[in-house]
Amino acid sequence: MELPYFKKLNMKTNIILAALAFISLSCNSNKTESETNTNNVSEKIVSLTDKQYQNAGLVIEPTEERTVSATVNLNGIIDVPPQNLVSVSMPLGGYLKSTKLLPGMHVSKNEVIAVMEDQQYIQLQQEYLTTQSKLYFAEKEYERQRDLNQNKASSDKVYQMADAEYKNLRITLNALAEKLRLIHINPRTLSEKNISKSVNILSPIDGFVSKVNVNIGKYVNPADILFELINPDDIHLNLKVFEKDINGLFIGQKVMAYTNSQPDKKHECEIILISKDIATDEHSTEVHCHFSKYDKTLLPGMYMNAVVELKRHAVPTLPEDALVTFEGKEYVFVKVNERQFEMTAVKTGNSENGFTEIINPEVLKDKKIAVKGAYTLLMQLKNKSEE
Repeated sequence: MELPYFKKLNMKTNIILAALAFISLSCNSNKTESETNTNNVSEKIVSLTDKQYQNAGLVIEPTEERTVSATVNLNGIIDVPPQNLVSVSMPLGGYLKSTKLLPGMHVSKNEVIAVMEDQQYIQLQQEYLTTQSKLYFAEKEYERQRDLNQNKASSDKVYQMADAEYKNLRITLNALAEKLRLIHINPRTLSEKNISKSVNILSPIDGFVSKVNVNIGKYVNPADILFELINPDDIHLNLKVFEKDINGLFIGQKVMAYTNSQPDKKHECEIILISKDIATDEHSTEVHCHFSKYDKTLLPGMYMNAVVELKRHAVPTLPEDALVTFEGKEYVFVKVNERQFEMTAVKTGNSENGFTEIINPEVLKDKKIAVKGAYTLLMQLKNKSEE
């Protein structure tokens, strides 16, 4: 009868031992967790002795409101306004006899840029001179009939017919003169001795040749464009700006532009026009910039990048010396008490003149920060964690 009793006693003993072991593990676990939390806290706080504080050369200050410039990166293309892009054509058509133009060449206003030939030029000059002779005779006949009519020696009908013939020829002569001016022939200097089968095409502007669309011997119609010329005085940069950045731009603002092929060569521009039309699909608009100095290597249609400096309102800032980088993040040291500092994570923005914008200033509100000696505090903290 004793064996069942001892067996029952052993079972109770085992239960008690198991319970004690579980309690012991729980205590150890809580202790380990407590130690971990303590270590995490202690890893962010550095304590200095009086001598260490004196040698660290610390300067303690709060955040400071400053106006920090920001930059926005844009892109666009070189453009020319319609009044500075000239398409040259031959109003009456004809064959191209000669030209020396090549893309990129400079041309002066009224310079001969091509010579055209066609038999219709001869015919036009002939008609003008013939009409001019007829007009001279018609004018004399009109004057004679006018005098006879006043003396009742001629009927009104004869006088009226002479008057109509004279006016018709004068109209025809003026129309032919305008046609001659279209092909750059001066009707006042035209005579039977200088009729020519060739006419000159003159440059209407000072500028550069953009395109040459013809070759010698080719017949061109009046609607065909022979050459395209560019007046570089008003060549500009057309930038695309998204809606969120428009409010930071203004007329007269400076822009630095550069090409993909020469990123180190900067071209200074100035904003001359900001479009008021927002594209609904991209929520962007166009900003036109004028180059301060024209570079003939910049051609219409060329892609360019640009950087615009934006002036903003005052924002909380700290000196760059107050910031330390640890494990890829930015930190500052906030004063806890007279000899203790806590490493606090911050988010930084733009930097200018040795000061950096703090994007999350709420974590530093009403607190003082080590603006000098922060690196010394970081080294002290790291040495502490390695002990």
